[in-house]
Amino acid sequence: MLALIQVSPILAVLGLLLVFRRPPVQAALVGVLLTVLLWFLGYSASGTSGTAEAAGLDTAVLFASTAFVIAPGLVFVILIERLGINARVANWVRDLGWSKAQQVTFIVLGLAPLLESMTGFGVSLIATVPLLLSLFPRPAALRLSLAGMAVMPWGTLGLATVIGGTLAHLDPRVLGSASALVSAPVFLALGLVALILAGARGTRALGLLAGVWALFVAVLFGLSRTIGPEVAGVGAGAVTLGAGVLLARAGGASVQWPRAAWPYLALFTAILCLKLASLATGLDQALILRGASITWKPLASPGLALILVLILMLARSETRAFARELSPAWGKRAWKPLATIFFFLLMSQALLKGGFFVNLQSLLAALERSMLAPLVAGLAGLGGYLTGSNVGGNAIFMPSVAALATNGQPWLAAMQNSGAGHGALGSLSIIALVLGLARSGKDEEQALVRFGFALVCLNTALVALSGMVLLLLFP
Repeated sequence: MLALIQVSPILAVLGLLLVFRRPPVQAALVGVLLTVLLWFLGYSASGTSGTAEAAGLDTAVLFASTAFVIAPGLVFVILIERLGINARVANWVRDLGWSKAQQVTFIVLGLAPLLESMTGFGVSLIATVPLLLSLFPRPAALRLSLAGMAVMPWGTLGLATVIGGTLAHLDPRVLGSASALVSAPVFLALGLVALILAGARGTRALGLLAGVWALFVAVLFGLSRTIGPEVAGVGAGAVTLGAGVLLARAGGASVQWPRAAWPYLALFTAILCLKLASLATGLDQALILRGASITWKPLASPGLALILVLILMLARSETRAFARELSPAWGKRAWKPLATIFFFLLMSQALLKGGFFVNLQSLLAALERSMLAPLVAGLAGLGGYLTGSNVGGNAIFMPSVAALATNGQPWLAAMQNSGAGHGALGSLSIIALVLGLARSGKDEEQALVRFGFALVCLNTALVALSGMVLLLLFP
């Protein structure tokens, strides 16, 4: 009973999201208020002023590391939308002359992950929804766009993996590479779903998918392990798309990257250069912000690369025309995700520092591994789906998962990270964006919601299965 009372803020958040369908920002605020109430009622296992100060300090550091990416990231998003850059990219892909199987494979495992990894916020849909609608029948195109989104939990330059690693006290490179292996069956399954939706069947289509999938996973794992999750999703999508471009070039198509899309190349170059500079010189060690148990290196953040590219973009004449509109447009789009993430981080740190998770962790630790893996995957998928954010999903459940005294902790944390990511990218907020871009009616809305939920269930089951296998093979 005590354990239920202590985790009631999380249960309240889930109830508000699932049953009452309240916006995530409202649910997160209620969770914070309920946590504070329980703290004052004496349900905290360590309710001292020093503990509260530690929770506040770690929340501030975690939120600063998140906002440093999201804030400039949204400015970048607004600029590429206003400049019509993603439409140029979609036209370029349309002119490559791919076969149907190549179109599906290189969009779902190439273009969509590339764009989403760079920006997050469902921005890849701005390119993929119109592109897929021009290539396939409307029902298939809408489902294909959602399948392409659900592939990539490395959005916003790997932010959720970096935050998840911080919450789990794991090197983000370890968490990112483990998550790549946990998610590997999801990538293959969603690619197969995409082929079926597009009517691209046969051994050649399956062989192409298998080869591209192996390349995608290998690059994602390798970059996550060596350089970091900030560039892993971008690199995997870029290498996969590059393989498709080489095939198109062999067929005689024009393959020159559209000049208008230079900000994407500039951002990738800036991120890669900063990461390599940090690895070679220790540049990231020059500035470290420390909380009670959390540290953040601003010079290692992809937010710095975003700011550098934004300076280049804003210096150009074509962006000066609407520069004055940026501030109100940014404020309108930024306050909800930033407020939601802040409240989720504050709630999770207050619960963790206050000892609210102690009884829950004891109950979880007593479970057999065969039961623990599907439970972690299910909670992760649920958290991501309901909050619409892999950062939010990690903020709710990662502290509990990370505190489990088990040798398989990296795999469990990876299951949480991957499950939340795949759940968030099939969530109602992403579906709403697809429907808005496609100007869909109620019938299409209901069908896509059902399809999205089915994808999340499939992804969660695959994360649980792959996690169980990895726990058995590498205990």
